[in-house]
Amino acid sequence: MARVVLLVVVLTLAGAPAEARAAEPYPGSNWSEAYFASADGTRLHADVLRPAHLPADARTPVILTVSPYTNHSGQTGPSGQSGPSDRFYDFLGLSKAIERGYTYVMVDLRGFGGSAGCNDWGGPGERMDAKAAVEWAAAQPWSTGRVAVLGKSYDGWTGLMAIAERPRGLAAVVSMEPVYSGYRYLYMDGVRFVNSLSTPVLFSAFDAQPGDPQTDTAEYLVNGTGPNGPCYAANIARQQLDDPDEPFWRERDLIPALKGATTPLFLTQGFLETNTKPDGLAAAWNAMAGPKRAWFGQFDHVRGWETSGGELLTGRPGFIEEVMRFLDHHLRDAPAPADPAVVIQDADGRYRGETAWPPSDATERVLTLRPGDYRDDGENRGSGARAGAGAWSISPPLAHPARLSGEPRVEVEVEGVPRSNLVVNVYDIAPDGQATMISRGAMILRDGAQVAEPEMYGQDWLVAAGHRVGVLLSGANAEWFEHVPTHTDVIVKGGSVRLPFLRLARTSFLDGAATARLRSFLAAAPFKVAAEALGAPAAGFDMPPEAIAPPVAPAALVAAPRPRPRPRPRLRVRAERRGSTVTVRGTAVAGARLRVALRRGRRTLASRRVTVRSAAGVWRVRLRAPRRGPLSVRVSAGRRRVQAVVRSRP
Repeated sequence: MARVVLLVVVLTLAGAPAEARAAEPYPGSNWSEAYFASADGTRLHADVLRPAHLPADARTPVILTVSPYTNHSGQTGPSGQSGPSDRFYDFLGLSKAIERGYTYVMVDLRGFGGSAGCNDWGGPGERMDAKAAVEWAAAQPWSTGRVAVLGKSYDGWTGLMAIAERPRGLAAVVSMEPVYSGYRYLYMDGVRFVNSLSTPVLFSAFDAQPGDPQTDTAEYLVNGTGPNGPCYAANIARQQLDDPDEPFWRERDLIPALKGATTPLFLTQGFLETNTKPDGLAAAWNAMAGPKRAWFGQFDHVRGWETSGGELLTGRPGFIEEVMRFLDHHLRDAPAPADPAVVIQDADGRYRGETAWPPSDATERVLTLRPGDYRDDGENRGSGARAGAGAWSISPPLAHPARLSGEPRVEVEVEGVPRSNLVVNVYDIAPDGQATMISRGAMILRDGAQVAEPEMYGQDWLVAAGHRVGVLLSGANAEWFEHVPTHTDVIVKGGSVRLPFLRLARTSFLDGAATARLRSFLAAAPFKVAAEALGAPAAGFDMPPEAIAPPVAPAALVAAPRPRPRPRPRLRVRAERRGSTVTVRGTAVAGARLRVALRRGRRTLASRRVTVRSAAGVWRVRLRAPRRGPLSVRVSAGRRRVQAVVRSRP
């Protein structure tokens, strides 16, 4: 009983789904259970719901969920109720997927529910489980061989794992509010999110819930009660590593593995997410090369069809219908739907169709960061009370409305003690000085003095004429991150923020309305910028011009293809020593600013900063070095980092 009480407390703190419980089979379905082996021999459990109105041997397409949430105990302990999890019964009821001749399958990840093994929280074991589940479902005699993976949050993550593993039979993925990288879920470049301490405990608690002795089979119970204590300890310990280059985190970063994948994807992402945040959205979305659909909007951690008090939490009707048109096309060869590739909701609550995100006419306008300083004391907040302390750079008032759509890019030179905090917030500042956040990003300054390039959240926001764009550099967003302050001053030497404004006006909109999440955000976010900051000289700003009418009708604009970007050189490095000189060569994106450090073990012997001036991305630098002893070179470009062993030349 104590374990169950603890679990309920953890669920409440982490905002996890506690509603899924064992239930009677979905009406109109025949329920069965099955076991099969993952690639390493781990036994996995599946609940299968087959259409009762079809012959037992009828071959159907399969909708599959691979999840830690589908154990028969729900997430709160045994209930005495026999049956599969009802986690996605709402989807089945709204979509009528069973009635329309789909088979629905739920597979427990290793260590959860009726599956054996040890959970590894997004690691190689879970990736092989996602692949094995798809291939098992595709190979069943009642399957047509086409499988779609559907899920939200963690089981949205497993859908992306399946894409990364390229299993036979994977025909489509519907991934709602997923995790793109295990590291990005708990950290933003070294800075912990508020949930980074409770979440590891949460999933160990899910794993600890066995089946129900009154209703589940012996194999289900044996698999669910394995000795997982060492797994919990190892996972939780390694989740405390705040360096994204640790092998543990590289194994759990799906973005590189998604590159070039051609599996059809239907993705949702809330710009105002408080759980699986939009960190990494553009990188993951644009890595994939196959057919893609998306809903991006001003909503939180919700499924596309969820309601509260009769109100759609995405603000837009038709999600289930669009998903089923998508699945019917890719699993049943139905005609291609005419739905827009991407629907985006702006901060005024209006939806519109686009062909890509960021939109193809997004043009970066540069705002220059003014020199200044801030105190790394962990006190500043991003919005509301106690917000606004730090180094401000504020543009002149905009002469015309301007629509920002995409992720800002920041480059700033700072100097402070190692492991100082850097938080960058972008604001829309009204004429009366009230500021509302558009985007944020954070990072740990591991070297203290460095050129920092923190990643920023994406957004779609119309800045009104007469408003100003403000950028605040500070040591904290205390309501969002768990900062460890250094209580020192950080000097801002200068830099720039590149803001993606659209060149063409958007005048055609789709059905939809402002969400409850957007209303609560707009009500809580604003604060008055200090008069001193408002009265300071305006920052240099490449002011966005007045948006022009599209050269074609809006419907044709939505259908226009987006040209593929030219490939960018990868960050590479090699180093050779001759006598007391080390020559370091490599490639990087043209214009990148690099820090090249010569190291012995963890000690830095010498370092240089290099700007890549070659259009081909080629660079070279020489460093003085000891004549003997092992050396290595580390090259950093923002959060990206590569290392190489120094080789000696005769």
